[in-house]
Amino acid sequence: MQHILGIDVSKDKLDVILVNDGKKYHKTIDNNQKGFKYLERWLKSRQVTKVHACMEATGQYGEEIAEYLYERDHLVSVVNPARIKRYGQSKLHRNKTDKADANLIAEFCSKEKPGPWKPLSPEIKHLRALVRRLQDIKAQYQQEKNRLKSGESDAWVLDDLALHVDYLQQRIKATENEMKEVFKQSEVLKNKLDLLTSIPGFGLLTAAILLAEIGDFSAFENAPQLAAYAGLNPTSHFSGSSVFKKTRVSKEGRSSLRSCLYFPALVALRHNSVVMDLAERMHRTNHHEMEIIVAAMKKLLHLAYGVLKTRKPFDPNYGAQFNFSS
Repeated sequence: MQHILGIDVSKDKLDVILVNDGKKYHKTIDNNQKGFKYLERWLKSRQVTKVHACMEATGQYGEEIAEYLYERDHLVSVVNPARIKRYGQSKLHRNKTDKADANLIAEFCSKEKPGPWKPLSPEIKHLRALVRRLQDIKAQYQQEKNRLKSGESDAWVLDDLALHVDYLQQRIKATENEMKEVFKQSEVLKNKLDLLTSIPGFGLLTAAILLAEIGDFSAFENAPQLAAYAGLNPTSHFSGSSVFKKTRVSKEGRSSLRSCLYFPALVALRHNSVVMDLAERMHRTNHHEMEIIVAAMKKLLHLAYGVLKTRKPFDPNYGAQFNFSS
């Protein structure tokens, strides 16, 4: 019998539910190396040497425990939170506590048997750190630029703001150069970058964000699954013959992916023939502008999946190569 370990992740602690011979055991541990070692001793005290550990993909807080368990030959699954949320809704899961969430994750793991996870390569981890750092610096840069235009009149403060803006510009340039160096040093990443930037609408930064935040595109069975991970899958609401709400995106996935696709979608609506054809069809069926932009974002993600899966650059005259819906 396979032992299941459901893990609810937060910044400082982990709530775990161990399913062992039909019985459930709960433990709360620190989310650090000391806590991980305690977890290992606790499992051994239960005569458990191998588990199928499952957790939600909640960002960087769960990475260390996932890697720790993976390195010790446990089977690890890191699952889109939307899947577990829908599973909980189907089971009328109502309690919202860390222990209850860990129990739900363990039950989901036992019933659904999600696929294995593997850690990101060192190159991707470094790229992701650079991408996130660059986004932080750019946000600070924009804040300081706004302060310069806010009506501040004190000469010392204005000089200090100007100095900080110059410094942030230098750090932006240095971080961008380091990102370029990562691609230069990795032939695999360079090939993926070339494939992604062959799609009109994608530049270096967007491609870097997709590679850094998604990691292994092959972990997704098809393009719609990837779109769902980004929260770009449509949701509809129908009830009988009288209740109807407009279809909208679920927004249950990674907001960072949706954010990075917005401006590329605007560019693609002017310069990418595949996206332009989609927009024209949607205009004819009276879709409003925001629906078209979201559809363009989703199409770009499908195209990204397509070029990476086929390992062929974007070809506007061969759209069938990007049909990976089944």
